[in-house]
Amino acid sequence: MAGRTIRRGVGPEHVSAEFREFWAERRPGILVTPRRDGSSHAVPVGVTLDIEAGVARVICSRGSQKARNVAAAGPDGARVAVSQVDGRRWSTLEGRAVLREDPESVADAERRYARRYKVPRVNPQRVVIEIVVDRVLGMG
Repeated sequence: MAGRTIRRGVGPEHVSAEFREFWAERRPGILVTPRRDGSSHAVPVGVTLDIEAGVARVICSRGSQKARNVAAAGPDGARVAVSQVDGRRWSTLEGRAVLREDPESVADAERRYARRYKVPRVNPQRVVIEIVVDRVLGMG
Protein backbone atom coordinates (compact mmCIF):
# COMPACT_ATOMS: atom_id res chain seq x y z
CA MET A 1 0.00 0.00 0.00
CA ALA A 2 2.96 2.29 -0.48
CA GLY A 3 1.74 5.60 -1.82
CA ARG A 4 -1.79 6.41 -2.87
CA THR A 5 -3.36 3.69 -4.95
CA ILE A 6 -6.61 3.59 -6.82
CA ARG A 7 -7.55 0.50 -8.73
CA ARG A 8 -10.65 -1.12 -10.11
CA GLY A 9 -11.74 -4.28 -8.39
CA VAL A 10 -10.00 -6.41 -5.84
CA GLY A 11 -8.69 -9.83 -6.65
CA PRO A 12 -5.65 -11.97 -5.98
CA GLU A 13 -3.84 -10.59 -9.02
CA HIS A 14 -4.38 -6.97 -7.94
CA VAL A 15 -3.25 -6.94 -4.31
CA SER A 16 0.01 -7.02 -2.40
CA ALA A 17 0.89 -9.11 0.62
CA GLU A 18 0.77 -5.88 2.65
CA PHE A 19 -2.82 -5.24 1.50
CA ARG A 20 -3.85 -8.79 2.45
CA GLU A 21 -2.27 -8.39 5.87
CA PHE A 22 -3.89 -4.99 6.45
CA TRP A 23 -7.37 -6.41 5.77
CA ALA A 24 -6.66 -9.49 7.94
CA GLU A 25 -5.41 -7.64 11.04
CA ARG A 26 -7.96 -7.18 13.81
CA ARG A 27 -9.23 -3.61 13.50
CA PRO A 28 -12.62 -1.93 13.09
CA GLY A 29 -13.77 -0.34 9.88
CA ILE A 30 -16.18 2.45 9.07
CA LEU A 31 -19.10 1.63 6.77
CA VAL A 32 -20.79 4.45 4.87
CA THR A 33 -24.28 3.80 3.47
CA PRO A 34 -26.77 6.18 1.84
CA ARG A 35 -29.84 7.28 3.77
CA ARG A 36 -33.17 7.72 1.97
CA ASP A 37 -32.66 11.50 1.98
CA GLY A 38 -29.32 11.09 0.20
CA SER A 39 -27.14 11.93 3.19
CA SER A 40 -24.46 9.54 4.40
CA HIS A 41 -24.69 7.26 7.42
CA ALA A 42 -21.23 6.30 8.78
CA VAL A 43 -20.81 3.71 11.52
CA PRO A 44 -18.01 1.57 12.99
CA VAL A 45 -18.23 -2.09 11.92
CA GLY A 46 -16.37 -5.35 11.85
CA VAL A 47 -15.66 -6.17 8.22
CA THR A 48 -14.14 -9.15 6.47
CA LEU A 49 -12.69 -9.20 2.98
CA ASP A 50 -12.63 -12.22 0.67
CA ILE A 51 -9.97 -11.11 -1.78
CA GLU A 52 -10.41 -14.08 -4.09
CA ALA A 53 -14.14 -13.37 -4.53
CA GLY A 54 -13.79 -9.57 -4.34
CA VAL A 55 -16.44 -9.40 -1.62
CA ALA A 56 -16.47 -7.60 1.75
CA ARG A 57 -19.00 -8.61 4.41
CA VAL A 58 -20.45 -6.87 7.45
CA ILE A 59 -22.68 -8.75 9.88
CA CYS A 60 -25.38 -6.78 11.67
CA SER A 61 -28.94 -6.89 12.98
CA ARG A 62 -31.81 -6.74 10.51
CA GLY A 63 -33.19 -3.60 12.18
CA SER A 64 -29.95 -1.62 12.22
CA GLN A 65 -29.81 1.62 10.27
CA LYS A 66 -27.07 0.32 7.98
CA ALA A 67 -29.13 -2.79 7.10
CA ARG A 68 -32.23 -0.68 6.50
CA ASN A 69 -30.26 1.71 4.27
CA VAL A 70 -28.96 -1.13 2.11
CA ALA A 71 -32.35 -2.86 1.96
CA ALA A 72 -34.06 0.38 0.92
CA ALA A 73 -31.90 0.50 -2.21
CA GLY A 74 -33.75 -2.51 -3.61
CA PRO A 75 -32.47 -5.51 -5.56
CA ASP A 76 -29.75 -3.53 -7.35
CA GLY A 77 -28.19 -2.67 -4.00
CA ALA A 78 -26.72 0.48 -2.54
CA ARG A 79 -23.43 2.17 -3.40
CA VAL A 80 -21.32 1.99 -0.21
CA ALA A 81 -17.78 2.38 1.07
CA VAL A 82 -15.97 0.71 3.95
CA SER A 83 -12.64 2.01 5.26
CA GLN A 84 -9.93 1.10 7.73
CA VAL A 85 -7.28 3.40 9.17
CA ASP A 86 -4.11 2.58 11.09
CA GLY A 87 -1.99 5.68 11.60
CA ARG A 88 -0.87 6.75 8.13
CA ARG A 89 -2.04 3.49 6.54
CA TRP A 90 -5.58 3.39 5.23
CA SER A 91 -7.68 1.57 2.70
CA THR A 92 -11.19 2.08 1.34
CA LEU A 93 -13.26 -0.49 -0.51
CA GLU A 94 -16.12 0.80 -2.64
CA GLY A 95 -18.86 -1.22 -4.27
CA ARG A 96 -22.47 -2.24 -4.51
CA ALA A 97 -23.99 -3.73 -1.35
CA VAL A 98 -26.96 -6.05 -0.96
CA LEU A 99 -28.56 -7.51 2.13
CA ARG A 100 -28.33 -11.29 2.56
CA GLU A 101 -30.67 -12.97 5.02
CA ASP A 102 -30.42 -16.64 4.04
CA PRO A 103 -28.93 -18.94 6.72
CA GLU A 104 -26.02 -20.07 4.52
CA SER A 105 -24.82 -16.52 3.83
CA VAL A 106 -25.21 -15.53 7.48
CA ALA A 107 -23.31 -18.61 8.73
CA ASP A 108 -20.50 -18.03 6.21
CA ALA A 109 -20.17 -14.38 7.23
CA GLU A 110 -20.18 -15.33 10.94
CA ARG A 111 -17.33 -17.83 10.36
CA ARG A 112 -15.30 -15.18 8.53
CA TYR A 113 -15.99 -12.63 11.28
CA ALA A 114 -14.92 -15.15 13.96
CA ARG A 115 -11.58 -15.72 12.17
CA ARG A 116 -10.79 -11.99 12.04
CA TYR A 117 -12.31 -10.75 15.29
CA LYS A 118 -14.00 -13.20 17.68
CA VAL A 119 -17.02 -15.48 17.69
CA PRO A 120 -20.02 -13.14 17.36
CA ARG A 121 -22.75 -13.19 19.97
CA VAL A 122 -25.89 -15.12 19.14
CA ASN A 123 -28.30 -12.93 17.20
CA PRO A 124 -31.41 -14.45 15.58
CA GLN A 125 -31.93 -11.15 13.69
CA ARG A 126 -28.49 -11.29 12.05
CA VAL A 127 -28.14 -10.40 8.38
CA VAL A 128 -25.14 -9.78 6.14
CA ILE A 129 -24.30 -6.70 4.13
CA GLU A 130 -22.40 -8.13 1.18
CA ILE A 131 -20.33 -5.67 -0.84
CA VAL A 132 -19.06 -6.57 -4.30
CA VAL A 133 -15.92 -4.45 -4.39
CA ASP A 134 -15.26 -2.60 -7.62
CA ARG A 135 -12.83 0.07 -6.46
CA VAL A 136 -9.95 0.07 -3.96
CA LEU A 137 -8.19 3.12 -2.59
CA GLY A 138 -5.29 3.21 -0.16
CA MET A 139 -2.23 4.90 1.25
CA GLY A 140 0.80 3.18 2.74
